[in-house]
Amino acid sequence: MTARKFIASWSGGKDSAMAVYKAVQNGDSLARVWTMFEEEADRSRAHALPESVIRAQAERMDVPFMKRQASWESYEHEFVDAMKECTESGIPYGVFGDIDLEEHRVWVQKTCEKAGMSALHPLWLIPRRQLLEEFIAAGFEAYIIVVNTSRMPGRFLGQRFTIELMDELDTLGIDSCGESGEFHTVVADGPIFSERVPLEFGERVEKGDYIFLPTNVVG
Repeated sequence: MTARKFIASWSGGKDSAMAVYKAVQNGDSLARVWTMFEEEADRSRAHALPESVIRAQAERMDVPFMKRQASWESYEHEFVDAMKECTESGIPYGVFGDIDLEEHRVWVQKTCEKAGMSALHPLWLIPRRQLLEEFIAAGFEAYIIVVNTSRMPGRFLGQRFTIELMDELDTLGIDSCGESGEFHTVVADGPIFSERVPLEFGERVEKGDYIFLPTNVVG
């Protein structure tokens, strides 16, 4: 079976990293990663990571990094344009980290079709807890860098993602996968990286219900 060349929708967090890991395990070939940034800021959407962190992760996967910037209003247009660029470059598949939210998976598939791209969802319908345990067992290192305080306590900001942390979240009735936007993570190391990304964290920043942990690459 010929390896399918794919671009990964890359947030810098645990789900996108696990999707790449699973896709590569399935015999597919990572050719590029892409990240959507805020329209007028050097921060990725949702995860608020600077370009330097995303680029450092891409370098450790030994693939090019592609960036797009969009408001929520222009998001679909920029998404389709990015996927068209990939298909025209000989990358016909896109890998996405959707787990079990059908509405989002359908949106991704329909939007990819507009660009002539086939969407792959290697995490689809794998039980959330099973995925998280596989993530840890595979050797990934991740930290919580965004917390929605309307859904979980702010004290979890900055904590390393571990089995013990998952147990604590589950005990509190908080989805330890964060699928409803409870939190976001950044991946510092794992089997898809050639070496660890040296990260440093700044002082927390509060914006409404959200608390962010500024993240940068050391050196």
